[in-house]
Amino acid sequence: MPLLGLLPRRAWASLLTQLLRPPCASCTGAVRCQSQVAEAVLTSQLKAHQEKPNFIIKTPKGTRDLSPQHMVVREKILDLVISCFKRHGAKGMDTPAFELKETLTEKYGEDSGLMYDLKDQGGELLSLRYDLTVPFARYLAMNKVKKMKRYHVGKVWRRESPTIVQGRYREFCQCDFDIAGQFDPMIPDAECLKIMCEILSGLQLGDFLIKVNDRRIVDGMFAVCGVPESKFRAICSSIDKLDKMAWKDVRHEMVVKKGLAPEVADRIGDYVQCHGGVSLVEQMFQDPRLSQNKQALEGLGDLKLLFEYLTLFGIADKISFDLSLARGLDYYTGVIYEAVLLQTPTQAGEEPLNVGSVAAGGRYDGLVGMFDPKGHKVPCVGLSIGVERIFYIVEQRMKTKGEKVRTTETQVFVATPQKNFLQERLKLIAELWDSGIKAEMLYKNNPKLLTQLHYCESTGIPLVVIIGEQELKEGVIKIRSVASREEVAIKRENFVAEIQKRLSES
Repeated sequence: MPLLGLLPRRAWASLLTQLLRPPCASCTGAVRCQSQVAEAVLTSQLKAHQEKPNFIIKTPKGTRDLSPQHMVVREKILDLVISCFKRHGAKGMDTPAFELKETLTEKYGEDSGLMYDLKDQGGELLSLRYDLTVPFARYLAMNKVKKMKRYHVGKVWRRESPTIVQGRYREFCQCDFDIAGQFDPMIPDAECLKIMCEILSGLQLGDFLIKVNDRRIVDGMFAVCGVPESKFRAICSSIDKLDKMAWKDVRHEMVVKKGLAPEVADRIGDYVQCHGGVSLVEQMFQDPRLSQNKQALEGLGDLKLLFEYLTLFGIADKISFDLSLARGLDYYTGVIYEAVLLQTPTQAGEEPLNVGSVAAGGRYDGLVGMFDPKGHKVPCVGLSIGVERIFYIVEQRMKTKGEKVRTTETQVFVATPQKNFLQERLKLIAELWDSGIKAEMLYKNNPKLLTQLHYCESTGIPLVVIIGEQELKEGVIKIRSVASREEVAIKRENFVAEIQKRLSES
């Protein structure tokens, strides 16, 4: 019985005691019914858990709780990102948090080992989704969709060593934008880069640079340098680490761990240290080795066209052709890109932020065909915004500046200076809610007025409506500005309209 292997030794005594009870009425002879055994096992497990000393309440490694203050900041970031996606015509969609394991395997290269596999509980082998791209490709193939522009915001899971201080987690949120369909070259790709620029500029994170390359150029470079084709993806994964490791360390990994000839690694080194603009694209056209490779020439041709469109979009100065960019995921087939924040001089009290890339993406023309029984391809290109890393940067800057975050959007507080006015407060707040105004009150029969006003000041509520004996007698409501502490009496029947007017002017 598999469950028995999970029990600690000290729980066996409790289990045996329960199993020695008389059989239940549905049992025959000495044969124990499955339900009784399962109940005994679970009871013993629970007792063992309760007896466990020094139990620590914590979140699992690589995860975090988000406080109300965190959620305000995160929602502002997500609102900006999603509004940009919608501005470019994308439709929202969602997919399950887990997929069939076979859906995800062999799509991520060496990173496949980072997937979270789930225990078989229903005859299917499942894994938590590793990204939002592969589920999207599965959706297109399953529903025979040939053309779609979509955005997707959701959590993904990766079983890697987390670095919380740099915004890296095992559970994190991704914001994806993708264009699926057969279109003329580089027009959708240019729009994706434009979207990345709009979002990063809107978030005001500082100067940034988007590195671009093409997987056909990467593969062509490997071929002319002498890399065996069987090692292309493995070497690509090593090159992808150049943003985190020095060239000598990447070279060591390729030669010692992956068996690449030292002279081949040195030839690769000559290329991966090159970066620039469209002039570098022209230079690579003239390269004696790279110009002899058909794949590389196709990639260079598309990049030249891409830079023409980026110039028309007014963002060419934000783009750098970088031969060190490889994007280790197996499914990329064409243009690839990655946005990084440029280090700026730190202000007093600030620590330098090193969070790696904050957005990335590329073209994956063959992924949908991997799910189609007939291999029908749907060309796709997309991007992903690194919300956790962006959130980390914004959070650190707010801490440095001592900025406070208002955690509610309450506009009006309903208060009273006297006892026995709960019913009147309930009537007022119901009118406010029914008019679409965000309102609160204290859940006490007879709260003190000073307590109510202090609550408004501490939570940033801008307006207070006050009802008391005098107001009730005169048929008015007092409206108080929390900031200026000025009060004005408004006729009872007009107070909602007056509040709506003030809110619209603020």
